[in-house]
Amino acid sequence: MDAQMKRGVLEMCVLYQFLSSDFYGYEMMVRMRNFFPDVNDSSFYAILRRLHTLGYTEVYYGSESGGPQRKYYSITEKGKEYYQEQKDSWQKLKKCVAEIGIDDSE
Repeated sequence: MDAQMKRGVLEMCVLYQFLSSDFYGYEMMVRMRNFFPDVNDSSFYAILRRLHTLGYTEVYYGSESGGPQRKYYSITEKGKEYYQEQKDSWQKLKKCVAEIGIDDSE
């Protein structure tokens, strides 16, 4: 899969995860690695930084971790809106590809 396309899909998947819970970076990376095993650690962290910089997530620090304080990310209202836009775009893209005749049974 093209790197740009993969990054967009991964961003959408990360935001989806934040809809149900807050996560710290490493925890999210481990969770997403199950689905995106070929994405390196620095790419996950770059996505988390980008989502935060754009205002789609906010950051807070946990009080206990058994080590250094963990930086947790939570989705913002702006992030929820962005997620919905990305999900809608994804659905349209899937529909277009299916209408062309490409499906996952090939």
